[in-house]
Amino acid sequence: MKEIALLPENLLRMPSVGLVNQWYERSFEEIILHIRNRHADVVQTMAQGVLELKESHEVDCGVEHSIQYFLDRFYMSRISIRMLINQHTILFGEQPVGAKQSSVNGMGNGGRHIGCIDPACDVVGVVQDAYENARFLCDRYYLASPELELLQCGVPDLRPMPVVYVPSHLYHMLFELFKNAMRAVMERHESCPPPITVNIVPGKEDVSALSNEANELLPIFNKTSTKFYRPSAQLADWSGSLNTAGVAKNSREKLSPLSNSL
Repeated sequence: MKEIALLPENLLRMPSVGLVNQWYERSFEEIILHIRNRHADVVQTMAQGVLELKESHEVDCGVEHSIQYFLDRFYMSRISIRMLINQHTILFGEQPVGAKQSSVNGMGNGGRHIGCIDPACDVVGVVQDAYENARFLCDRYYLASPELELLQCGVPDLRPMPVVYVPSHLYHMLFELFKNAMRAVMERHESCPPPITVNIVPGKEDVSALSNEANELLPIFNKTSTKFYRPSAQLADWSGSLNTAGVAKNSREKLSPLSNSL
């Protein structure tokens, strides 16, 4: 496809050559869309496989670390590939001219988006959105939820903090962080849960968010989350199942850390 563009200009103007070029562009578009749609449920299916293994076999610490190492690399690769596919389809997909221009210029969002990338992604706004949605789940499960104390460089501040980022990726990481933090708070403090403190610190090359209760440092730019908490085998995920409230309330098992995953 790249070499076609290097053909003589007069040849490129010929209708038949243009038709061939369109065929290849359309075929490429269909292939990557098929790949993206076919792999839509990879995360859930792989997680189910890990659960099936733990239910049917004894898994020692060494095997668990090996599985976690593979999953870290596997999911990071998947995130990168899907981002490239999404970025290409948003920018160059077969859409009406108006819709394509909207996706490129980010109309409706200050005219700033470039595909799925926001050159002025407001970290504070995404933090608040992720908190509110995690709080909704927490209220349904525990009938209460901790408040949010938002700091910038250790000082209460709600001013926007723009960075170049993919808002959906940032939201997903923060949403999982808030679920972990809220669960830790509610299981330690039933009656009077203290607020969750999030401190956003901008640096020269990155921005980091630190949650007090989940004890998680989330480098937003250069690295992935340094720690990931999961429930023990006996404790179901409160965000995915609402019928195990009694089990969650009676069990006071601490969340166990798995290193280097997000």
